[in-house]
Amino acid sequence: MEEKHNPEFIFIFLILFFLVLILRLFQLQIVQGKTNRFLAENNRIRKILIPAQRGLFFDRHGEPLVQNQPIFHLKSGAEDKKMGREEALTLQAEGKEVEISLRRNYLTGEIFAHLLGYLGEVSLEELKKKKLELEGYRPGSLIGRFGVEMQYEKQLKGRDGGELVEVNTAGEIVRRINKVLPQSGKSFTLAVDRDLQEVAAGEMAGKKGAVIASRPQTGEILVLYSSPSFDPDKVVGAVSDEENLPLLNRVISGIFAPGSTFKIVTSIAGLQEGKISENSLINDPGVIVVNDYRYSNWYFTQYGKTEGEINLIKALARSTDTFFYQLGERLGEEKLISWIKKFHLDQKFGIDLPGESAGFVATPEWKQEIRGESWFLGNTYHLAIGQGDLDLTPLGVNQMTSVIASGGKMCIPRILRVGAENTPYKEDCFDLGINKENIEIVKKGMIGACSAGGTGWPFFDFQIPGLPAGRQVACKTGTAETGDGKTTHAWFTVFAPIDNPEIVLTVLVEKGGEGSYVAAPIAKEILKEYFRE
Repeated sequence: MEEKHNPEFIFIFLILFFLVLILRLFQLQIVQGKTNRFLAENNRIRKILIPAQRGLFFDRHGEPLVQNQPIFHLKSGAEDKKMGREEALTLQAEGKEVEISLRRNYLTGEIFAHLLGYLGEVSLEELKKKKLELEGYRPGSLIGRFGVEMQYEKQLKGRDGGELVEVNTAGEIVRRINKVLPQSGKSFTLAVDRDLQEVAAGEMAGKKGAVIASRPQTGEILVLYSSPSFDPDKVVGAVSDEENLPLLNRVISGIFAPGSTFKIVTSIAGLQEGKISENSLINDPGVIVVNDYRYSNWYFTQYGKTEGEINLIKALARSTDTFFYQLGERLGEEKLISWIKKFHLDQKFGIDLPGESAGFVATPEWKQEIRGESWFLGNTYHLAIGQGDLDLTPLGVNQMTSVIASGGKMCIPRILRVGAENTPYKEDCFDLGINKENIEIVKKGMIGACSAGGTGWPFFDFQIPGLPAGRQVACKTGTAETGDGKTTHAWFTVFAPIDNPEIVLTVLVEKGGEGSYVAAPIAKEILKEYFRE
């Protein structure tokens, strides 16, 4: 028997069905119509990012140090296909949406790593905390992480452009609506000399330490090399190397006992305070005994000999510790520390690089508060020869030397070339108020250090083309104890020519041995390159 359908039930069902359909259409078109139209429009209209060219770096002679390499992408779902320029142009002509990103190429690899720095992706946390989206950054954007890449990030970045296009259901471009061209970032000319930097890197291969060279009249940095260095494209491996610390910029962030290079400051302090004159004589007894402590001179320790009565010029040339022990005693710790501060060695110098450290000098108050100890005469002895609780950066030793080379002034150290068209500043120098006569006395001692009978024997035969003998270089050697009782830091600081100096060069080889044997030959090769005809 056939089942009969109730016509009333079917009628009611149809009415309800169409009522629901009408309500749904009302919701989609009226209630949510604006939103849905926006979503549909956005599925059809896309914005293609056009990345800005990041600013470039050049050395002082116009040699490029970095370049921007375009990378072309064709994205389809999760797939990201990279291709060459020609293939990308072909696909663009076919209406395909090809995206462009930029890769930073460091043309000198590790040689300029501490100076230039590297780029890294912006994290989501940075975007939120620093509100970087307001400055044009987005997830995946590159930002300077180190060196001048970080220091001048805002100027280097530029402003990205973009293009609005209409696409079909296959994702192909059917119409170009609007285009905003990117604004390239600012390029900079650095003060550094690429050739000198390469020589410095070669000479420091396999050693820990630092090399810095500057122009004493402007503060421009000609060389800044920290060893070991790192590959800007492989930073992760450098971070994990806790033994060698390749990411540490030893030039501006590492602090070390300066050893006998510091006798430059002790000498100026003694002259300025009237404790000695050019002709004052102090006897070298070989060793000075204070209570149960012995303070000896290297000449006595190594050869069992003494210098006799000598003046400041010979004491600097021969680096006679006992002379400076007694000079430090005449000065007293208060005066000596005050001259350390006048040389700004306990402060940051303001170099345009992130991560600079100030030097450290202990005071009697610090020693009492931190160690619970009184200040003794032996502490003054050690301070006078650059030992004990005194640590400086290689930049600090270079600045200290520049004061003598420049005739008594100090300049803010600059990585960008002073006076270049794309440089935002001029030289910034100030006078330390040191008598010119005293500068000349210390300079004579430094000339003696690099002349026959001095401690800088690798420079005895050094010649600058066109200059007479005896007017070549002025230097100071340094061999600083490290505190382990076994090793010493090798220091050498030098300026040349003696008249109208053009370059001040400082070399540190960490736990390398004696300054004259280890650091001086490195400095000699760099200066040979600088004065090469």
